[in-house]
Amino acid sequence: MRPRVPPLAILALGLACLLAGAEGLVRGAARLARAAGISPLVVGLVIVSIGTSAPEIAVTVGAARTGASDLAVGNVVGSNIFNVLFILGLSALVVPLVVQRRLVRVDIPIMVAASLLLAILALDQRIGLFDAVLMLALAAGYILLNLRLGRREAQAADAADPQPPVRGRLWRSALLALAGLALLVLGARLAVDGASDLARGFGVSELVIGLTIVAAGTSLPEVATSVLAAARGERDIAVGNVVGSNVLNILLILGIAGVAAPSGLVFAPGVLSFDLPVMVAACIAVLPVASTRQTIARWEGALFLGYYVAYVGYLVLDATEHPASDGYAAAFTYFVLPLTALVLGAALGRELRRRGGRRRTAEARA
Repeated sequence: MRPRVPPLAILALGLACLLAGAEGLVRGAARLARAAGISPLVVGLVIVSIGTSAPEIAVTVGAARTGASDLAVGNVVGSNIFNVLFILGLSALVVPLVVQRRLVRVDIPIMVAASLLLAILALDQRIGLFDAVLMLALAAGYILLNLRLGRREAQAADAADPQPPVRGRLWRSALLALAGLALLVLGARLAVDGASDLARGFGVSELVIGLTIVAAGTSLPEVATSVLAAARGERDIAVGNVVGSNVLNILLILGIAGVAAPSGLVFAPGVLSFDLPVMVAACIAVLPVASTRQTIARWEGALFLGYYVAYVGYLVLDATEHPASDGYAAAFTYFVLPLTALVLGAALGRELRRRGGRRRTAEARA
């Protein structure tokens, strides 16, 4: 009989695979962008986003095929909340994130629109075949738009600052990125298994483990990739990975799941009343945060992380049927979120007035 591997060792091995995989994927993707003549932003928005969403694809589509709509829908909604509040927050704490104007004008509004579309389609508590096909068509349009804009941006950048051709290393860059992706998926699986076993050893319930460790586990590739990309100075990949993952989680992954589900995806009342509005609010919050001086500052990253801790706190209270859970949800929905919206709206208003003042000054000098 083989000796049982300690959960702590499995967790440590999983984290090591995540770090190595993120390093390979970020380096390979950055080189692939130059070799293929595509901007790093589009690599983050499309290629890296699809790659790091592999765990979400496996869990969501697998759940949909077996009729487990709660798991399929909850995984996507929970992952999108995690991507914005935890990953962007943590990445901004590592280094303030510079946001390209193109993201503010095109991709973040598309992320907000996709979130609102999901909320509208889910009003009847179901994503049917027609809804799913519509989402898949929009996903294809989003990918094609990004590839076209990416080539145009790369050509403009090369005209301004010509770079030596690197097409001979295209296969090496692709191989490095694929190896990094494989390590990310393996590392996420090992980390989830190790952390789950460790939590069980401390007497944590299966429900709480599912709501926290497993839900966050499918987003571990995005965590490792975005945080390491931010630390390496590849900020376009760091921000683009989160924005692109959220758009594709909704349009592509839920679209595939809606087609694969025998009778469509059913939304539980709790998801419609709390989790989905939190997801929409988190995505909307990125727009004013990213628009202010086109950066996500450290304090804004800390704010996002604080909101994620508060959200997980509600999940734990609700899962354990704590009597304070209803009051907690009401305070979060009707006080904390509106107050944050006012603060972010005021910050956006100041930024718009600052830009208007600069424009008027420039016109006066001309």
